[in-house]
Amino acid sequence: MKKIGMQLRPARLAPTAHRHLLVFLSLLPRSRQKSSSTVPGFCYQSGMAYATTVPDDPDTHEDFKPTNKLESSVLSLRDVVEQDVQQNPVMIYMKGVPDVPQCGFSALAVKVLKLYDVPLSARSILEDAELKNAVKSFSNWPTFPQIFIKGEFIGGSDIILSMHQSGELKEKLKDIANNQKTE
Repeated sequence: MKKIGMQLRPARLAPTAHRHLLVFLSLLPRSRQKSSSTVPGFCYQSGMAYATTVPDDPDTHEDFKPTNKLESSVLSLRDVVEQDVQQNPVMIYMKGVPDVPQCGFSALAVKVLKLYDVPLSARSILEDAELKNAVKSFSNWPTFPQIFIKGEFIGGSDIILSMHQSGELKEKLKDIANNQKTE
């Protein structure tokens, strides 16, 4: 019996092409996995982007098509957001992904956070209005991007920029950056 595999590749694609990239989070080594659930949309973790939406591909056998784990689980979108925030030291919900931001505010937030060389996890809120609303409800904040550091809601790009300029962001990210260097 011939084993059919899927190629995994980093998403460094044009904005519209990222919707067609498929990577199963379950294929990652357990140490790299941040979340056990799949949410429609786009997720970016530690330099890799993952799409959780799939184009209709007639050449893909039914056994190899991904299933939406969220639909078959008891997790709500709010639970997924909470899990993202708790399991990722720096989590950003944004328009686009860090490599291809879709708005200036998201681009600014990513630019500032990348100055600190910390692992950055992100989800694009553009593909899923329900996810966008779940994030708004979770943080009680209406605009994007939304940045969480060590489980705490920080704010948007204006807050991150202000914290960077005052030195407060360096202090807040210090232990995350140190942990990154020792791993």
